[in-house]
Amino acid sequence: MPHDHAIQCIHDPLLVVLSYLVSVLGSFTALQLAIAIPAAQGAAQRWRAVVAAGAAMGGGAIWAMHFIAMLACKMDIAVSYDLTLTALSAVIGIVSCMAGLAIAGSGVFGWGKLIAAGVFMGLGVTGMHYTGMAAMLMPADTHYDTTLVAASAAIAIVASIVALWLAFNLRGWLQMLGSALVMGVAVCGMHYTGMLAASFVPNGAGEAALAGGLSGANLGTGIFAVTTLLLAGMLSLSLLRQRQRAMVQI
Repeated sequence: MPHDHAIQCIHDPLLVVLSYLVSVLGSFTALQLAIAIPAAQGAAQRWRAVVAAGAAMGGGAIWAMHFIAMLACKMDIAVSYDLTLTALSAVIGIVSCMAGLAIAGSGVFGWGKLIAAGVFMGLGVTGMHYTGMAAMLMPADTHYDTTLVAASAAIAIVASIVALWLAFNLRGWLQMLGSALVMGVAVCGMHYTGMLAASFVPNGAGEAALAGGLSGANLGTGIFAVTTLLLAGMLSLSLLRQRQRAMVQI
């Protein structure tokens, strides 16, 4: 329900654009890395591929997008972030994506398995988002519209099923790029629906509410820069390995 005294969240356009770009890069990198899952020889190689693709998807496409977009929300009150809960939200996002890829990529590809993996991953992504929201330290209480929370979870589940299907059925640069652009829209759609579900009502707690939190004027652009460098490194390594494998097969 809307609250009369809720604080408006005005989104910084630059950080909104950066959140989308990092989501697209993370999705593209994850799709590239996922090629190695069905191609893996042996359990160790398969797990390495699952971990790498899950980290790119959960850490880059989803968590970094989420955190940059959280920082894009400018309010009349100061906000800092609890480091433990922020780190936990990243772990939830990464582990749920790894689990989704591991379930969907095990044995023969099937729709039942894909949907189960997508629901698991989608609920994990939803958990990541609301854990990240709980990390906000501010002199205000957060109230949620349950209908919009449910809608954000549904978007996350559908996006996860689509992402997993793409991860195991896509080949070719253009297809992957197109899919990454669509995935970016889906991930952002989930996040901003989740943000729309929240209203922030001042509680008069003052500066004490911010104690021990993470904050900074350039935190959003900093996270974008670091994540982009990490994803670019992972993508370059993946393409190099693919080229080496192709050379061996010739």
